[in-house]
Amino acid sequence: MLASELINDMIPPLKLSDTTTLALAWMDEFRCNQLAVVSKGKFLGLVSEELILDQESESTLIGDLELECNHCKLNQSAHFFEIIKLASSNTIELVGVVDEQDDYLGVITIKDTIFALSQTLAVQSVGAIVVLSLKSIDYSLSEISRLVESEGYRILSSSIKLDESDSELLKLTLKVNSEDVQRLVATLERFDYKVIAQLQTKPNPDSDQERLNVLFKYLDL
Repeated sequence: MLASELINDMIPPLKLSDTTTLALAWMDEFRCNQLAVVSKGKFLGLVSEELILDQESESTLIGDLELECNHCKLNQSAHFFEIIKLASSNTIELVGVVDEQDDYLGVITIKDTIFALSQTLAVQSVGAIVVLSLKSIDYSLSEISRLVESEGYRILSSSIKLDESDSELLKLTLKVNSEDVQRLVATLERFDYKVIAQLQTKPNPDSDQERLNVLFKYLDL
């Protein structure tokens, strides 16, 4: 899914001539702690509730504030993994979206992005997550898939990232279609794969926070 598909048309941007009073009112109305600031069609950065509350005056012009995160924008063709990465590294809940001419198109909320991502990664499906640590030169998803399927499991999704503590190692995260993975873990370890984490997922459709917690563990954010 691309950034253009995730734009939230309900959240308006602030102008430099708007006041912090208006910004707080909009944050309350749209249930967010940040808003984008736009001037002449260009994304200038974000204003947060915390920044506004730090001001001495109750009503300050947005143009008089030192805006935050002026680089927190992505092209409309960006993949939602890039959105998650940008939001996570800057601890923000909104990301600006621009076109090829750098003109502002709207914002994406991280909550919307995580929901879309959870659908794609099968996070809400019943099953378990298994994390492996392995050397880069030993990585073969086809071989690992063969072992998984030989034990009657099915891989619902997978992701891979470099191990930050050792550049020669990878972390491979697998979501499989069963909550009981003891037999799978035993097989992987028998073939010298190091299992470093296991996580059962029993999603509750009434608990957004539980889904978010599972997803963040899954992505290792």
